[in-house]
Amino acid sequence: MITRDDIEEAAARLAGRVRHTPVLHLAPGELSPELGPACPVVLKLELVQHTGSFKPRGAFNRMLSAALPTAGVIAASGGNHGAAVAYAARALGVTAEIFVPAPTPPTKVARIASYGARVVQGGADYAEAQAACRARQAETGALEVHAYDHDAVLAGQGTVGREFAADAPGLTHLLVACGGGGLIGGIAAWYAGRVAVIGVEPEGCPGLHNALAAGQPVTSPVGGLAADSLGARQVGGRMFEIARRHVAGAVLVCDDDIRAAQRVLWERLRLIAEPGGATALAALLSGAFVPPPGAVVGVLVCGANTDPGKVV
Repeated sequence: MITRDDIEEAAARLAGRVRHTPVLHLAPGELSPELGPACPVVLKLELVQHTGSFKPRGAFNRMLSAALPTAGVIAASGGNHGAAVAYAARALGVTAEIFVPAPTPPTKVARIASYGARVVQGGADYAEAQAACRARQAETGALEVHAYDHDAVLAGQGTVGREFAADAPGLTHLLVACGGGGLIGGIAAWYAGRVAVIGVEPEGCPGLHNALAAGQPVTSPVGGLAADSLGARQVGGRMFEIARRHVAGAVLVCDDDIRAAQRVLWERLRLIAEPGGATALAALLSGAFVPPPGAVVGVLVCGANTDPGKVV
């Protein structure tokens, strides 16, 4: 498993390349008097990170901790990771080739291409895009930057937890959306049980929920509103070893709850979050997660890559 030392080393590599994103402290009821919660809430606004999500942390750390071949880098992505790899590759002066599923939203495809990457779109879901990516990598020798199942990626995402702990040291619970698990794995490795880290997934993408129930990563359904960012068929093996020790549980939310959380973020705070970015908050507003008395709850708002017209 990655350690806090690995995350500290990642933070040093990332200095000057990623933003230390802000936190927003909210009083009980301030976020939504009608929905609650009746406890203090701290939002970490990772949606204002470069490329609109937390993903550049892991992408940069993977590339900066490896020798970059002349063939450049290659990755499969539902959208956000691809944009991050393309952004980091451009910053480091190497080429990038990104494989995305056919249903990837046009806004995310355009964002990846805007950073100069070659985008290959095809396959029904992330797993099929990943298979195509692996076949192409065997031909070219490019460095694969996996979206979540690599120690350097996990350590890079763990810098989110390092920042959150420094800026909001009083948290008792932390809600984190989960797809393949790189983000929650890195964050849980940093906190190492000091805070109750809880995964939040759409009902249509229950990978961590099912893995914890089965005692190992298992193939799970992929579908629903947030599948483009949270739609991994199963969580990564590396993060699961962390989750077994340091993730307190996983809760599921429905698509209507996610839409409601997106509306609350816009109406109360004028923040536009993509469905995956609002998923963690949905657990708090819907009651899927009920804070115990005395709780101070952190919520990671992790992505903003959506068409604003779908939210406003």
